[in-house]
Amino acid sequence: MSKNKAKGQIIEKVLVQELADEGRCMAKHDGLVLFIENAAPGDLVDVQLKKKRSKHAIGEAIHFHSFSPQRSIPFCAHFGTCGGCKWQHVNYDTQLYYKEKQVRDALTRIAKVNLPEIDPIIGSEKTQFYRNKLEFSFTNRKWLTWEEIKSGVEMDRRGVGFHVPGQFDKVLDLSECHLQAEPSNSIRMAIREYALVHDLPFFDLKSQNGLLRNVMIRTTTLGETMILIQFFENKKDEIEGLMNLLKAHFPKITSLYYVVNEKRNDTFLDQETVLYYGTPYISEDLDGLKFRISPKSFFQTNSEQALVLYRIVMDFAELKGQELVYDLYCGTGTISTFLARKAKKVIGIEYVENAVEDARLNAEINQITNIHFVAGDMKKVLVPDFIAQHGKPNILVTDPPRAGMDKEVVECILEIEPAKIVYVSSNAATQARDLALLDEKYEVKKVQPVDMFPHTSHVENVVLLQKRV
Repeated sequence: MSKNKAKGQIIEKVLVQELADEGRCMAKHDGLVLFIENAAPGDLVDVQLKKKRSKHAIGEAIHFHSFSPQRSIPFCAHFGTCGGCKWQHVNYDTQLYYKEKQVRDALTRIAKVNLPEIDPIIGSEKTQFYRNKLEFSFTNRKWLTWEEIKSGVEMDRRGVGFHVPGQFDKVLDLSECHLQAEPSNSIRMAIREYALVHDLPFFDLKSQNGLLRNVMIRTTTLGETMILIQFFENKKDEIEGLMNLLKAHFPKITSLYYVVNEKRNDTFLDQETVLYYGTPYISEDLDGLKFRISPKSFFQTNSEQALVLYRIVMDFAELKGQELVYDLYCGTGTISTFLARKAKKVIGIEYVENAVEDARLNAEINQITNIHFVAGDMKKVLVPDFIAQHGKPNILVTDPPRAGMDKEVVECILEIEPAKIVYVSSNAATQARDLALLDEKYEVKKVQPVDMFPHTSHVENVVLLQKRV
């Protein structure tokens, strides 16, 4: 059957087997792997195909013969359209099972190394309102549901929310969001209402015009809140009007910023941020350590689970007080700061200069003097001359981006031979690839998955490697 003819084909009574990536589920039928939208493991469904290849196809469940006992009632009105929280129709225990399975499958099939028993995944106590940072986009072409289109009623297309998956220029206008606790929803809705009443132009991604572009809301467990609004045009009166509204209606805002960004993308690390009201930062407390978070800072977006993660890293490292520790891809130095309390010295390396500046400040705030931070491209920094200058580490911690470590970095680690490696990753597949390379000299001793993002397919994983004798 050709690809075109396969589209629209209906396969009846398919038993959905397991959760897969991107909110889909997986099943098998006549040698074909089906990735199914709008389903849960254990459902018996009819599937209508959208795309078909020789060995797999993508389809949608269009009729349910029976529902899975593993289902949950979605808690958000935007479920099914919004790109976030795609697993909320499945109970949390089932989510954890498949996240743990994702780690086990990656390490077994890709790394192909001898593995110890994987410790049970550590779930999040909060499965809603667990994020400390969200970014919402403004649009003058909000996404319309099929029901809205069929109604034929002309609608105001202005809105603020999340981008619809696969649609760079379409944004879903949110009436609610269960990812971040108040005052997040109230702030977003207040900005939206003010903008509509005062006819502030919402951004048009295609034509690149409009005033309101993006809003970032950050919160901490200490009850502090930071807001940063991106404007595309430098219109002083309109900007000050909105800023004054937020200042007046939300007096507990700790830090209120704006930035005028005239580029073709929303990244603002290279732009000037203007502090309109409050302090230039918000503060977080993790295990007695204080961290200042500025608008451009990176910080783990689930504070409570971040603490769980860092304690696992500390436990795996088993520091005695005499170790030299390298912390690769250290970001703003949160793990480095934790480790320094029990190590002789920590060397943190990070690509982003702004993050290193924050890391140095956080070390100073916590009166920790046995940390040295270096900014630069990892594969260019971690070279023989650097090792000769700073010494060979006893323990190496690495928390790379989702793409994993560059081959040159892995080769350098194998050359300097630290006694232990603690590898933190948000991508089990690239972590497994790197573990296969490290298997030349290292044995996997412990594996601990951690769920940082309930109702998504993402899972954090910590692996302890020990040098073979």
